[in-house]
Amino acid sequence: MLSPTRTLASRRWWQLLIRGIIAIIFGILAFIWPGLTLTVLVLLFGAFSLLDGIFTVAAAIEERQMYPRWWVTLLEGLVGIVVGILVFAWPAYSALVLLTLMAIWGIVTGVLEIVAAIWLRKVISGEWLLALGGILSIIFGLILFIEPKAFILAVIWIIGAYAILFGIVMLVYAFALRSLMSARSYT
Repeated sequence: MLSPTRTLASRRWWQLLIRGIIAIIFGILAFIWPGLTLTVLVLLFGAFSLLDGIFTVAAAIEERQMYPRWWVTLLEGLVGIVVGILVFAWPAYSALVLLTLMAIWGIVTGVLEIVAAIWLRKVISGEWLLALGGILSIIFGLILFIEPKAFILAVIWIIGAYAILFGIVMLVYAFALRSLMSARSYT
């Protein structure tokens, strides 16, 4: 029999699947339309951050009864929602300010994903995928901080590559949780 935390994690697999799909779509759009203005790309990022934040908050609310550190997931989701709202509220601001918001989002959510993975390591298998997603998020944020004035196409490709890699990691993690749920139903 699975622990309550493992049961909850295995039931949430579809939320991670949706997060992964959204990230991959965002990444593909960045590669397909590299001629997009940075403002349009940042608005797409705002939509991604907002949707990702909403799904993450929903997951936190669902896990609050069984997972004592549910607030970490809630905080990650709230950061995503706030960054998404700020991006939409200030579209006329310079790309540098918006890139800074994206960098902050990447670093904060990355750290929180790693913290969640560390706490989950004794409860579920495959937690390293969540940690890997966190590492990718931190690298993404640091690159944007270090080179904020980089050639726009390079920034677009970095953002696209990050989103696709993060999305793939979330898809793999989602299916790992789904198989955990499937294995439970056979026992």
